[in-house]
Amino acid sequence: MAKNYYDITLALAGIAQSARLVQQLAHNGQCDTEALSVSLKSIMVTDSPSTLAVFGLEKDLTMGLETLPSVLTNNRQELSAELTRYVLSIMVLERKLSANHQALNELATRISQVERQLAHFDIESETIYSSLASLYVDIVSPLGPRIQVTGSPDALQKPLVQAKVRAALLAGIRAAVLWQQVGGSRLQFMFSRNRLLNQVREILANR
Repeated sequence: MAKNYYDITLALAGIAQSARLVQQLAHNGQCDTEALSVSLKSIMVTDSPSTLAVFGLEKDLTMGLETLPSVLTNNRQELSAELTRYVLSIMVLERKLSANHQALNELATRISQVERQLAHFDIESETIYSSLASLYVDIVSPLGPRIQVTGSPDALQKPLVQAKVRAALLAGIRAAVLWQQVGGSRLQFMFSRNRLLNQVREILANR
């Protein structure tokens, strides 16, 4: 069966967007709020008619799509290498999660609780950041290996930044689950990079 590289690239862009958000937060203490909102909302989409519908519109994944080339081309610059490490670490952690049915069930239950909170709080509120961060800390992170986030010590010591980083990592896990569902695999990083890069350019050109 032929791979749908459009869907695979969109899901991969979702992972890359989360990785870039983590990087922005870790180094600067702040990030693109619109991109963060898109990524966090995707966590709540547990049943979607299409890959794109998980995120919204193609333009909502602009950050992820623009981040992917540096991840896919083995760019050795420090920040690009950092992004690649985050993307690959998220993929590894997603595999651990998907193999643990108890953790998956607990995660689904806790996401439902956050959905109820969204009746009273905005997704960009500290309450929701904290709730999503707790999901990551309680359920996903213990499955290991732990994702090492590097950046400014001053930024990373702030509780709100920590919560946003963990919420963004959870969004990355959500995108990685989707990536697997639509036919994504680690082998594509070795053998299909040009095809993925061409798909990225095509999506960016046609937004």
